Amino acid sequence: MITTSYMNGHMTESDGRGGVEANQEEPQQWHREMAVDCPGDLGARTLPVRRSAQLERIRQHQEDRRRKEEEGRNRQELDLTASIRLKKLSQNPKVGIDNPTFDPIEGPGGPPGLPPNLGAPTLLELEELLMSLKQVQHCLSDGQSQEDVELVLQLVQKTDFQKAFNIHNAVAQHMNRPSPPFPHTDRAQGLAHEAVLLAHDCVAEQEMQLEPLTPDPCEALTQWGGETVKIVRMEKARDIPLGATVRNDMDSVVISRIVKGGAAERSGLLHEGDEVLEINGVEIRGKDVNEVFDILAEMHGTLTFILIPSSQNKPPPIKETVVHVKAHFDYDPSDDPYVPCRELGLCFQKGDILHIISQDDPNWWQAYRDGDEDNQPLAGLVPGKSFQQQREAMKQTIEEDKEPEKSGKLWCAKKNKKKRKKLLYNIKQNDDNDSEEILTYEEMALYHQPANRKRPIALIGPPNCGQNDLRQRLLSSQPDRFGGAVPHTTRNRRDVEVSGRDYHFVSRQAFDMDATAGKFIESGEFEKNLYGTSTDSVRQLINMGKICLLCLHTQSLKTLRSSDLKPYIIFIAPPSQERLRALLTKESKNPKPEELRDIIEKAREMEQNFGHLFDAAIVNTDQDKAYQELLRLINKLDTEPQWVPSSWLR
Repeated sequence: MITTSYMNGHMTESDGRGGVEANQEEPQQWHREMAVDCPGDLGARTLPVRRSAQLERIRQHQEDRRRKEEEGRNRQELDLTASIRLKKLSQNPKVGIDNPTFDPIEGPGGPPGLPPNLGAPTLLELEELLMSLKQVQHCLSDGQSQEDVELVLQLVQKTDFQKAFNIHNAVAQHMNRPSPPFPHTDRAQGLAHEAVLLAHDCVAEQEMQLEPLTPDPCEALTQWGGETVKIVRMEKARDIPLGATVRNDMDSVVISRIVKGGAAERSGLLHEGDEVLEINGVEIRGKDVNEVFDILAEMHGTLTFILIPSSQNKPPPIKETVVHVKAHFDYDPSDDPYVPCRELGLCFQKGDILHIISQDDPNWWQAYRDGDEDNQPLAGLVPGKSFQQQREAMKQTIEEDKEPEKSGKLWCAKKNKKKRKKLLYNIKQNDDNDSEEILTYEEMALYHQPANRKRPIALIGPPNCGQNDLRQRLLSSQPDRFGGAVPHTTRNRRDVEVSGRDYHFVSRQAFDMDATAGKFIESGEFEKNLYGTSTDSVRQLINMGKICLLCLHTQSLKTLRSSDLKPYIIFIAPPSQERLRALLTKESKNPKPEELRDIIEKAREMEQNFGHLFDAAIVNTDQDKAYQELLRLINKLDTEPQWVPSSWLR
């Protein structure tokens, strides 16, 4: 007997070993080289010489400029009478004060009259400049000169000038420094070279650390015990399970399934049908699958598999398209004796959205439940559509075989049995009919309703559950937003009625023709007159930009969903029996206990038979709360996309 289990050992940190040990070599030693034409003590011999020569050139340039200025003054005579100010100065050369700023200073750094730093003038502070200008202003006799000095004072006191003055002093002070500077050490060039190489090594080390520390998955073929085997090395992180199932085939341990989302599927190195001989040096052949599970639970980091490759020639893997389906039945893998791996079985309920990511095994699909992708590292197993239909058909056939013994209706049972057997063997040919009796999955797609085309809202529920009251409350509170479809009837129009507003009055012949053509969502007869709600009436209201509110019987849902109206179906469920009694009593109704039980039983049957068609459900425990919840669901259609049958969008 083939036994299946699930490899799901938890991993710890990697031990850091990478590659095959036989291929490891000693690291190559790298040597740095210095240029032969740049010895390390070169700067100590040449820099002082370069400095002396440059200072000499600066002094020579200053002497040449001074000599040219003196020659220019000798060639040009100043016309002191050309200016009133110059004339007054020539007549009274003693006017003014001595400015100590320009006193000649002798220093070791330059000729007499120059400061020590290469003959540069002493830099004035801002306060000294202001003080000097004020002294000059008081000593001047004519008003014009005093006004000129006043203008200069105003300029000096401005913030922009003071900033520019400080910048000038800073630049002048920097320019007056000895150039070029003396080196701090005679090994500056060698140290700079070493610093550049050290920076290069630091950058290179950081770039190397960006690479993953774990070895890349690899595989190789070799001989082991007289057999051609495959050696697979892969890394398994702590939070990522291996994602594979194994089975016993005699003494062999064979990989039976690769699960999406696990380390095995990501590496692409393990395949279905491979026989496992060793894992990290531990012999696997001859062990039970439960022992293999315990062994893998203790292993982590780098895993080395020795495998006998599968003899099956499988086509190269194809990137599968994710299929989104809505479950039309409840499933619990713990109650399913046919699930190949119970640990991988995915539990879901009727109405859940499943994302089918693999259909490699037609009997057992791999899927994620909508909303649980982040909390579900591995895909789960769900029964395939055909497999589910077949075993449900078989189950129904077995149950019907037992019915004649209980009821004695032998001929009816045989007739139904024959029909069920036909259902069992003609599943693919009658998929649409079968889906009504054996509910499996419905392919879905996301749909966001346009702003100018609202989806009709269908309220479904047993009598006395409040769906009609909720509909009327919406119509009364927001008449510009909600509306009701105008029904058709064959009865005569009354005097106060307007055709097209109250009813569409038609003949019985025309009504029958529309009913035969499937134009009515639901129809019926009352007091020998026919009444019905047509898809055209609903569509007319939608084209006006309103939301159509419908209260329908469950038998009408098939016609409504097969139209192009894309309805949103909400089930209004009754509360508990006691709460239902209280609500009906508030409406001046006095139901009997059996009537309350009938309402609750009817709701249960509706949910069981048609619950897969419901988009939402509201338990009407309180009329106000139910109204607010209904309004919230309707408003959500404008803000969030909803799952609808993919056939609606084709």
